[in-house]
Amino acid sequence: MLNCPDITLNNGVKIPQLGLGVFRSEPGQETAGAVTAALEVGYRHIDTAKAYNNEKDVAKGIKDSGIKREEIFITSKVPTEDIEAKLTYEASMQALDKLDTDYIDLYLLHWPITNYIEAWEVLMRLYEEKKFRAIGVSNFEVHHLQALEQRGLLTPAVNQIELHPTFQQKEVKPYSESKGIFVEAWSPLGGRDHLLIADPVIANIAKKHGKTGAQVIIRWHLQTGNIVIPKSVKPERIADNAKVFDFELDGEDMQAIAAMDTNKRSYWDPNRWNT
Repeated sequence: MLNCPDITLNNGVKIPQLGLGVFRSEPGQETAGAVTAALEVGYRHIDTAKAYNNEKDVAKGIKDSGIKREEIFITSKVPTEDIEAKLTYEASMQALDKLDTDYIDLYLLHWPITNYIEAWEVLMRLYEEKKFRAIGVSNFEVHHLQALEQRGLLTPAVNQIELHPTFQQKEVKPYSESKGIFVEAWSPLGGRDHLLIADPVIANIAKKHGKTGAQVIIRWHLQTGNIVIPKSVKPERIADNAKVFDFELDGEDMQAIAAMDTNKRSYWDPNRWNT
């Protein structure tokens, strides 16, 4: 087993701080095999979404591992088209079916698309019915979180956002945390076309500690309090990404990575819908 710490969310549910993300893992055996490989080396947190088209494969990977369902923390998400079409309830039931489970540990609104307030109210009802152990949001900016609060709605447990050394979310992260909302980093190793594992700053820190660039970045996330879900489909890389609990970045390392921030996104801007 990994020596992975749990984070206690604002409703008392515990989530492993390190998980496997399956964004852009091909549907079918690639995803199922990655999930099984992760569970076999000690991961207990898997992050998927309807939009990834691989929820069924996550379920197969879990089954193939032989690990009991209750030992695994599963996250999935309502996609934009279902939020906009007011089909959040239907999407939620489909997720439960595809994941072959009676409950999902954490269920998120994937983007702050039109009708996200109504969709959040649906998740709140399903949370009360214990279909979800916790509910949260993804890609929400400060004003989206404020809109939920202003309506007196349940505070999300998690805000999953693009976050990595060159986009450190210095507004959304502290605001979320000030409200008791934990931040979960997607694309944690860098953006779509510029993985940061070979960046000179990261490479120098990696050499200093005898670690890989990926391990340094994952360790940075852990030390800054982020939940982190690096994606890989290669068993050896999945295992390597988890070897981050036997060293610690020092103050000089943390300052060097902090200075890498350019405040530039690599993916989509949540404000493009003007919600």
